[in-house]
Amino acid sequence: MEPILRYECKPFADLTPAELYAAMALRQEVFIVEQNCPYLDADGKDLQSWHLLGRDEAGKLLAYVRILPIGISYPEYPSIGRVVTSPSARGKGYGKELMEVAIETLYRLFGPSPIKIGAQTYLLKFYESLGFRSTGEEYLEDGIPHTKMVKEFLVLSF
Repeated sequence: MEPILRYECKPFADLTPAELYAAMALRQEVFIVEQNCPYLDADGKDLQSWHLLGRDEAGKLLAYVRILPIGISYPEYPSIGRVVTSPSARGKGYGKELMEVAIETLYRLFGPSPIKIGAQTYLLKFYESLGFRSTGEEYLEDGIPHTKMVKEFLVLSF
């Protein structure tokens, strides 16, 4: 049985130096080194974001996202970005679990609303499985194809 991740969400100001270091190291390991994409990861948005950290039983950071309030990435939407799982933890369902926790956390922080993301295009099916739909806006970001996607918040009435 795989270890269960423990999740904690904090605003930037509440991150310890060790937590910030672990998050930045994981982001760099995947987005810059693994994907061979030199870009400025520290884009100024972290300071205004919430940071969701998923750790194993030993406290090692294996999954991470940042949750952005309305107006940081998109004028009318909150967003989820820098979605990453450690290469050592892949194939265990942590990516889906991470996004489910991130969506639930975003609703808890900002209330029920649509969510907009910029997804790497090769992950469209993954995000569609979580209820996101492509807006048809495909673009290159740092040389990698991305697609804008929105998850509508549906209120069911009976």
